[in-house]
Amino acid sequence: MRKIKVGIVGYGLSGATFHAPLLSVLEQFEIAKVVSSKKEKVQQDLKHVAVVSSLEEVLEDAAIDLVVITTPSGLHYEMAKQSLLAGKHVILEKPMVVETWEAEELIQIAEEKELLLSIYHNRRWDNDFLTIKKLINDGVLGEINTYQVHYDRFRPVVRDRWREKQGPGAGMLYDLGSHLIDQALHLFGWPQFVWADVFAQRENAETDDYFHVILGYEKLRVILHSGSIVPINGPRFQVHGSKGTFIKYGLDGQEAALSEGKKPIDNSWGADNPQFYGQLVTIDGEKEKHETIQSLHGSYLTYYKEIAESIFEGKKAPVTSEEGLSVIKIIDAALESSQGKKAIYVK
Repeated sequence: MRKIKVGIVGYGLSGATFHAPLLSVLEQFEIAKVVSSKKEKVQQDLKHVAVVSSLEEVLEDAAIDLVVITTPSGLHYEMAKQSLLAGKHVILEKPMVVETWEAEELIQIAEEKELLLSIYHNRRWDNDFLTIKKLINDGVLGEINTYQVHYDRFRPVVRDRWREKQGPGAGMLYDLGSHLIDQALHLFGWPQFVWADVFAQRENAETDDYFHVILGYEKLRVILHSGSIVPINGPRFQVHGSKGTFIKYGLDGQEAALSEGKKPIDNSWGADNPQFYGQLVTIDGEKEKHETIQSLHGSYLTYYKEIAESIFEGKKAPVTSEEGLSVIKIIDAALESSQGKKAIYVK
């Protein structure tokens, strides 16, 4: 079968952990080149893949079909624009870009060139989110009134990395917030308003490391929260509806497994630890029913399988560029809300 030849741009945490291991196990793809200064690391992981020093060396290769950009967020726009103009399909690591006009221009170029432009919002395929999505879609919880998710960490010391330094696309809201916003929009669509509190809690922090964002719908409130000084985590998800409640602890283990060098090569991949299975309480009249719900398996591979279908068969991208733009618009509204200490109504 013909393979989609891939150029990966950047081989830090994202390229080495979230992209290369997935692409390397799917028969639809072949990693042809990697742009990185870490030649030994790349060749240790990917053997005979060519390591180059510039994006141009990828774009000049007529055999490469798809460019996966995993560089810092502030570089996404220029690199994606160059890649699209060179006739390449593009996947951008989240967040898509920093400014809405950048996203709009990239979308226009991709449409004109009839090229794929997709955003890697992989946490749509976390085991906890997939389980909650199914419960909501099946109507088990009834009409949802409160959806609350935490993405907390205990990292009290500021680290020397680009996400924690002043610069475009840095900070917790762009980093972890983009995941939570994308999940919420995927479930509930566009909100009526955004209210947010975004600031730095840690000593010597150069950018935001805490956010509390509320997306307001008619009767639904979506609460998205993250902190960096949280020694012990509470529930990750709390979802309340007219028929019941679902509470879930723990974090999907795919990132940890990929970081340890494991690859999704069998049916055990993405399975949740049973101690973290969620608790469902449903109400029927005056009766309460308590159940432990086995989590669905997480599957970051699904994203790339659907990317192959998009390229080969013209199917809709698993995460569209328009969806990536929506996340940036909500981030903009959240920052405006926090700075002005008011709710921002969004069209």
